[in-house]
Amino acid sequence: MDSDKGRLTRDGIRIYEPSDHAGMHVAGKVAATILDDIAPHVFPGQTTAEIDRLITEMVTAHGSTSATIGYKGYEHASCISVNHVVCHGIPGEKMLKDGDILNIDVTVIVDGWFGDTSRMYVAGKLSRKAERLIQVTHDSLMKGIEAARPGNTFGDIGAAIQSYVESHRMSVVRDFCGHGLGRVFHAPPNVLHYGRPGTGPVLEEGMFFTIEPMVNLGRPETKVLADDWTAVTRDKSLSAQFEHSIGITAGGADIFTLSPAGKFHPTY
Repeated sequence: MDSDKGRLTRDGIRIYEPSDHAGMHVAGKVAATILDDIAPHVFPGQTTAEIDRLITEMVTAHGSTSATIGYKGYEHASCISVNHVVCHGIPGEKMLKDGDILNIDVTVIVDGWFGDTSRMYVAGKLSRKAERLIQVTHDSLMKGIEAARPGNTFGDIGAAIQSYVESHRMSVVRDFCGHGLGRVFHAPPNVLHYGRPGTGPVLEEGMFFTIEPMVNLGRPETKVLADDWTAVTRDKSLSAQFEHSIGITAGGADIFTLSPAGKFHPTY
C-alpha cells in the first residue's frame, strides 16, 4: 500500500514528507547491515544457495520481511548475480570459484518501508580487470548520486553515470533501471543510468528512488534466460552493479542504505 501522505507530481512520482525519511533510514540500514554481515560467507567453494539461506535467516532475525520472496513468483530473499550475470541471478547449488565476482541484491520491508540495496563481492583473488570494473561501477553510482539534487533532472543523473562509464571504455546497461520506492517496492519514476542533461522530470525534495547502474566490460546488450529472471551479457563480458536507495532533500541526496560497517565497496 502506498503512503497516503504527500502528493504525486504530474509524472506520477510520489513526494514524501520529511518525517518519512526516518522510516526509510531504518529499512535501509537493515538491508545494508545484512549485506555487511554476509561478506564473510562469500568465498570459493561456497554456493549462492547457502548465501541466500543465510540472508533469509538474517532478514527474519532483524524483524523484517523479505520483499522478494513471493514477488512475481520469486522464491528467494536475494538476487545473486555472478560474473557475466547482469542482474536477477537466482541462488543455486553451483559453487563459487576463485576470482568470481558477484552482486548481491537485498530488499527488506520494515514497518511498511522498503530498504533496497546491492553491492559487489569477490570470491578469493580479484583479477585486475574485474577490480577496474568494480571501481568504475561504484564510482559511477556516486557520480549519479552527486547529480541527484533539487532542480536537476533525471537525465542529469543518467548523463553523469553514462559519461563517466564510457570515459573508461565500458558500457552502461540500458535494459534495466532504478525505480521509485517508499511504501511500495517499485513505483515511478524509472531511473535511467544513461541520458542527456536537462531531460526528464525535475528532481524535487521528497522524491525517494534507487540508483543502481549496471556496467559491462564489453557491450551493453543483455538477454534474459529461459528462467525468465536471469539477465546476462550477450557477449559474456563481466558485469557489475551497485545500488543505493536515496531521498531528495534541499541539500541533495540523503542515502538510506549506507553500510554501517563501511563495507559497501568490497576492496575498501
